[in-house]
Amino acid sequence: MEFEIIGKYFPELTTEQREQFARLGPLYREWNEKINVISRKDIEDLYVHHVLHSLAIAKVMRFSPGSRVMDVGTGGGFPGIPLAILFSDTQFYLVDSIGKKIKVVEEVVKALGLKNVRAEQKRVENVTEKFDFIVSRAVTAFPAFVALVKDKLARSDRNTLPNGILYLKGGDFEEEIRPFVSDLRIYPVSDFFEEDFFETKKVIFLHPTTFRDRGRC
Repeated sequence: MEFEIIGKYFPELTTEQREQFARLGPLYREWNEKINVISRKDIEDLYVHHVLHSLAIAKVMRFSPGSRVMDVGTGGGFPGIPLAILFSDTQFYLVDSIGKKIKVVEEVVKALGLKNVRAEQKRVENVTEKFDFIVSRAVTAFPAFVALVKDKLARSDRNTLPNGILYLKGGDFEEEIRPFVSDLRIYPVSDFFEEDFFETKKVIFLHPTTFRDRGRC
């Protein structure tokens, strides 16, 4: 079964979590027929290209209970929904500027019975809340993303990593991260998952307090 790849890398899943991950495939196939949020090619590789890729963040950061995480440009709910299944005691806020994508997110969340997720059609510039972490899957060039979200982070840390940005990125991005190189850590996803798809994928962690104070952005 496709969803079994999740259990391969996260053997600690509860029965409920396994059931929720198993339901993702049918739910997204159903909704993708109505509202296209995942390419037809990628829907066949949903569990590797979207679900497992999202969970690479969980290999870097195990969110503490009560943590607050915002997923910016969530699209159809990635990485937010897979992370919300895994971290049921963490609160997730999924935002996207496109209403039809948020409609899919809301329906998937409702079908799975996720109580720790809220979704809203909203531009991140208009978000006034603060979060422990901000996650995203390469919605724009990294400097532009940092500029959009750097004032959305809470000051008080409650996790093993200080509050910051966890960004899923692929390909060549050396030039993009050059202004922040002394403030970030890069984790190759291929260190966590053996599938070829992850060969060039990375998780970027950025703790922005230092460069914010120096006025880089």
